[in-house]
Amino acid sequence: MRKKLFRNFKIFDGEKFIKADSLLVDDGKICEIKTGINCQDAEIIEGEGRILTPGFIDLHAHFRDPGEEWNEDIYSGARAGAAGGFTTMVAMPNTKPAISEPSLVEYVLTHSAKAKSSRILPSGCVSKNREGKEMSELLKMAEAGAVFFTDDGSPVATSDLLRLALQYTGKDQPRIMEHPEEKSLCIGGQVHEGRVSALSGLKGIPAASEEIDVARGIALTRETKGRIHFTHLSSKGALGLIRQAKKEGLDVTCDTTFHHLTLNENAVINSGYSSCYKVNPPLRSPEDQKALWDGISDGTIDAIVTDHAPWHIDKKDEPFQNAPFGIASLECAIAVLIDYKNKNYPKVSLELLFTKLTSSPAALLPVKWHKLGSIKKGSVADLTIIDLDRTRIVDCNTWKSKARCCPWEGIALTGWPVMTFAEGRKIWEDEEEL
Repeated sequence: MRKKLFRNFKIFDGEKFIKADSLLVDDGKICEIKTGINCQDAEIIEGEGRILTPGFIDLHAHFRDPGEEWNEDIYSGARAGAAGGFTTMVAMPNTKPAISEPSLVEYVLTHSAKAKSSRILPSGCVSKNREGKEMSELLKMAEAGAVFFTDDGSPVATSDLLRLALQYTGKDQPRIMEHPEEKSLCIGGQVHEGRVSALSGLKGIPAASEEIDVARGIALTRETKGRIHFTHLSSKGALGLIRQAKKEGLDVTCDTTFHHLTLNENAVINSGYSSCYKVNPPLRSPEDQKALWDGISDGTIDAIVTDHAPWHIDKKDEPFQNAPFGIASLECAIAVLIDYKNKNYPKVSLELLFTKLTSSPAALLPVKWHKLGSIKKGSVADLTIIDLDRTRIVDCNTWKSKARCCPWEGIALTGWPVMTFAEGRKIWEDEEEL
């Protein structure tokens, strides 16, 4: 592989912007970082003052493969991730069949390698076939390459099963990722229980549903001394419980999504109840949304994820109450976040947001992957170039993803990824950069 010299960049190393403006990549790894590197036999990537970050890491995405490949597959999902600046993504296991045995973990890894684009890492189910009755062979799936265990799409069905899984995984195996929801409070729910449910007459999903399951998970983590990660947090109350658990010293972590940070229940109303805004957990109140930004600022929230949920347009483009839950966002998520932050939370630093997308999520993966999400000598050259002045209109028809339904369709956003590299190899470039 030919050497690559990245020069005249503003470099974010996974924690902070550094003084060096150049780095050299050789054989897929970063071999030198300083100002004014010269290398005559290297391909030169000129920064012109743009930002160079570690490749972004998404701990929660859906690729519908195996079983529903017409909605998305590993190949299209990997290419969509690259176009969004993501070099590593964790695939949720609620496929058909569900990823609950080692051979299916290997299936995801094999197809990811064949895609030759962004890296897709598999998560495995806590329970066999996501049925909530019997624990999967967690340790064998870990050996095969699973990086989380989750029944995402649903919480772990019983407290007894969640407790057993926490005991089994302890401190040395992949973390349990819990979808926080008390199912009995969500039956038939469509939107947040609050202003939007009152105005629409649609059945609401209360924030208490999330809080109850978070409280359960924290109690069981305290008892087992295990580790738990709560995904797609949406409510102020649940966040407060996690904040307190961290103060107590429990190994409790969490993430939230791009859409919960940048949208709230008013978007559902203002859109005329467009199914593009139907998601689980639902878009909640402005107060909840602000609490999530506070959680980013004070360190309660460890990572920002997409929860990319692609559906074929024929399935998603239905009346709100008939459409499936889910927002597809891989290819515009970074721009959505940068644009929204700059307009609404300018005091929140880019360093902080980029940390939640690079080194912080990398630290939640198994030790093998901890070197991702950083720019250091010897690190894997997973890199993303960001142009903060680049303005583009979101156009789903140009997406690499098979999804064609997105809340930001037709909206101009400023601050986009323009080039993505995996192990030193260019895997995507903005067409206007060619």
